Amino acid sequence: MAAADLAQIADVDIDPDGVFKYVLIRVHSAPPSEAPAGESKEIVRGYKWAEYHADIYDKVSGEMQKKGYSCECLGGGRISHQSQDKKIHVYGYSMGYGRAQHSISTDKIKAMYPDYEVTWADDGY
Repeated sequence: MAAADLAQIADVDIDPDGVFKYVLIRVHSAPPSEAPAGESKEIVRGYKWAEYHADIYDKVSGEMQKKGYSCECLGGGRISHQSQDKKIHVYGYSMGYGRAQHSISTDKIKAMYPDYEVTWADDGY
């Protein structure tokens, strides 16, 4: 797989409104045994349906593996998406995966939602 294939994967896929858990995932273009030789990118995934951060990671990593990619979870947190106010706030951490580097997540979200006010904080759960 080439880096061009990774470009086909959306950087951000989050629910359109509400407060929900999210994970920051690194997707590798090669299987784990070859991952250092391959390209990688970080993606943000957050959904209201997820009771646990692992629910999101398990679903997304399963989908990616079917396409020949390997994944690692870099951490998690929560997202408050207020679509009417055009505000997104990233905060908190995952009990299982630890705190994601929210600055990376917010940069990706800002690129996807350029007309939004996107903020982050390490506090909160």
